[in-house]
Amino acid sequence: MSIAAALSEQGAGAPASRPVKRARTGASLLLLPGTAYLVLFFVVPAVALLATSLYVKVPGGDVGQFQPAFHWQNYVDALSQFWPQLARSFVFALIATVAALVIGYPMAYVIAVRARGRSMLQGMLLVLIIAPFFTSFILRTIAWKQILADDAFVVTAFKWLHLMAPDGRLTATAFAVVAGLTYNFLPFMALPIYASLGRLDPSLIEAGGDLYANGFTTFRTVTLPLSMPGVVSGTLLTFIPASGDYVNSSLLGNSTDTAMIGQVIDARFFKVLDYPTASALSVVLMVAILVLVSIYVRRAGTEELV
Repeated sequence: MSIAAALSEQGAGAPASRPVKRARTGASLLLLPGTAYLVLFFVVPAVALLATSLYVKVPGGDVGQFQPAFHWQNYVDALSQFWPQLARSFVFALIATVAALVIGYPMAYVIAVRARGRSMLQGMLLVLIIAPFFTSFILRTIAWKQILADDAFVVTAFKWLHLMAPDGRLTATAFAVVAGLTYNFLPFMALPIYASLGRLDPSLIEAGGDLYANGFTTFRTVTLPLSMPGVVSGTLLTFIPASGDYVNSSLLGNSTDTAMIGQVIDARFFKVLDYPTASALSVVLMVAILVLVSIYVRRAGTEELV
């Protein structure tokens, strides 16, 4: 190829590359606000939290006075002292997630599949799921505390049916905390499953019947596998915030048998002023959730989240 032909070919390709560069520059500018927001309100606080977790108490200083250091013993001390609350948090969150799945999946199925084509009924049922978001999280938990009170209808009915001891109670128990977690995070489970079932092709369910499969077999082999993206998303949206929740354990539980790790972090940070321990527990909680979620997503299949 001659030099003139090469120069001519290069000149012809230059204008075509300019729109590509402009598109890349535009995409970078569009990502800039979101990236800056994440760095400012996530990366920087996370680094500050990690640094605080390594602080040591100032010798002879007052309560709440610490100085920078690399004192990794804070993690050992925090875990050895508060591992029961950490384990209890994951157990409560797991039970609440399973309960929300058992309750939320049928709700989402009825709205997305059974009420398909009836827009008014479907919209009304969706409003019933979303309606709790119109009130405060704390107010909903306080209302749940009133529902489970010793003189409320639930406890009275259970005692009348001899399902509880005469001196039994529901508040300040693990049952109340798990029930509050399940109730408060139930929409986070039902809505992703509804969205997944809403995209389900009805002809696939009809094909199961045409192949002489009963309703349960069709659900097990067709509906449930195709709705797994919503199940995975719903379980993550429920388990992650439930693990670090402290409102339900504070209002519906007690300070000994039902304390969760979020309640401990709140107390160590705002009451005891033990910032390194509170930060160390926060870092441990984040890392533990990250590891558990990674294992869960890997076992469920990352393609299920698409």
